[in-house]
Amino acid sequence: MTISMLLYLPINSREFKQMRYEVKLKQTDEGYAVWCPYLPGCWSQGETEAEALENIKDAIESYLEYMKELN
Repeated sequence: MTISMLLYLPINSREFKQMRYEVKLKQTDEGYAVWCPYLPGCWSQGETEAEALENIKDAIESYLEYMKELN
């Protein structure tokens, strides 16, 4: 299943940038696996669909923060 997620990412302490990311969600024996195809290595999981989607939001934010630090 493909889901489009809307995230509000902080630019600074007063401004946020609205970004939309496509994520893939797949039911597994352990729950749900979720990943963002456009961010290599950005994936997560959860026991429920809702938990997996919440976890991928955190993973995307962490991924983008890390990439920002590299630049």
